[in-house]
Amino acid sequence: MPHNCGVIVGSVIALPRAWLLASAMLLGIAVGQIAGIAATLLVKATIRPDVVIALVIAVPSVIGMLLILFSGRRWVTALGAFILAIAPGWFGVLVVIQVVHGV
Repeated sequence: MPHNCGVIVGSVIALPRAWLLASAMLLGIAVGQIAGIAATLLVKATIRPDVVIALVIAVPSVIGMLLILFSGRRWVTALGAFILAIAPGWFGVLVVIQVVHGV
């Protein structure tokens, strides 16, 4: 009786080279920090902190995860990682601003 150990895989996430993925994530964090600083300087409206945190974390995270999960090409996966990495950079800026202001 032959023993067949083959694995059937329908589809996998197309992963780019490690250096490209890491570079996309580092650039995403930098863009997130710049966006956080720019948004803090430009937006003068009073917004509830829980709404701001939800938007800053949820929007890039959902878009980035959807791009990664449904990507068929390596550059789309790198773009998803870039967008996903914007959230911690932006959130980090908001945390630092709150700490500096003593709130």
